[in-house]
Amino acid sequence: MTVPISSAEAMAARLGEVGYLAGDSAALVTYLATRLGKPVLVEGPAGVGKTELAKALARATERRLVRLQCYEGLDEAKALYEWNYRKQLLRIQTEAPDAGWERVHDDIFGEEFLLSRPLLEAISTPEPVVLLIDEIDKTDQEFEAMLLEVLSDFQVSIPELGVVEARSHPLVLLTSNNSRELTEALKRRCLYLWLDYPDAERELEIVRLHAPEISETTARRLIEVVHMVRALDLKKPPSIAESIDWARALLLLGAEELDAGVFERTLSIIVKHRTDLDLVAERVGVKLAPGGIREARRSA
Repeated sequence: MTVPISSAEAMAARLGEVGYLAGDSAALVTYLATRLGKPVLVEGPAGVGKTELAKALARATERRLVRLQCYEGLDEAKALYEWNYRKQLLRIQTEAPDAGWERVHDDIFGEEFLLSRPLLEAISTPEPVVLLIDEIDKTDQEFEAMLLEVLSDFQVSIPELGVVEARSHPLVLLTSNNSRELTEALKRRCLYLWLDYPDAERELEIVRLHAPEISETTARRLIEVVHMVRALDLKKPPSIAESIDWARALLLLGAEELDAGVFERTLSIIVKHRTDLDLVAERVGVKLAPGGIREARRSA
């Protein structure tokens, strides 16, 4: 049983209730998607909450989440369906020796032998779901072309069975880290949402929502440091989830302030590449000495 949401403001409130602080654009686009029945293409750098938005939307609308994790070389068999060949072979072996091909064919190409993958599962299930197609930019244009039928008509053509039409209308979110340009045909079928790293005040709200025991002073210091780290030329800037993990780690360690010593010991929570560790330690660590951030602000 899905919960109707009547406005963008109501969508923002509902997402907030399930732990996702959505900006105005995210709330508006997801609300429109629920009313228009259009897929949403969510692009932005890694770690800004694209996947989490789909999870939160599933919780907010009380729908089950069906996730297709994309990767290079993903094909229809892993995304749509494939036949259970072993089970088909066993059925053929149990048929009478004089059974004709037509009888065997009709027997083995039935739903009993069909293995549904995420795309087929999302449109064939009777219950409404949220379909997350995660990191679509890791696939190729041929895979995008295969998606068009699903996203346009919410149906899948299976040569042996015919057309499987949606029994319920899924809410579809496609995420992309913008590592390659997606086709115009795919974009035309979607609403568009760009998510970027939040400003300091919004990220402070997010961290305090997920780590409410952290003090205001420590949380602000943490966010200030995270934003300094993101400003560097890193292989992988820290994500919002890593900011939350860092806050929780400081609580577990009983750290009452984020000084240079604590920063050095816990740096690997937000920085995950060896060369990035050296750069962050050199550029940011020195600023965490008493008054260091204030000095950095004055010289900026």
